[in-house]
Amino acid sequence: MPVEASLLEILACPACHAPLRDESAAAEPELVCEGAGCGLAYPIRDGIPVLLVDEARRPA
Repeated sequence: MPVEASLLEILACPACHAPLRDESAAAEPELVCEGAGCGLAYPIRDGIPVLLVDEARRPA
């Protein structure tokens, strides 16, 4: 389930405040930080983004 565009416009990465990209088409839906030095991926559970740095996946 994709995140609504209006919500995605106001969300930002909690770690670096960069915009987030919706990757809900992947096997595990997530919002990915577009910040150059960050790149954290936040999970989407039951259609709700979990924007906690401790829950984020680090980039490979």
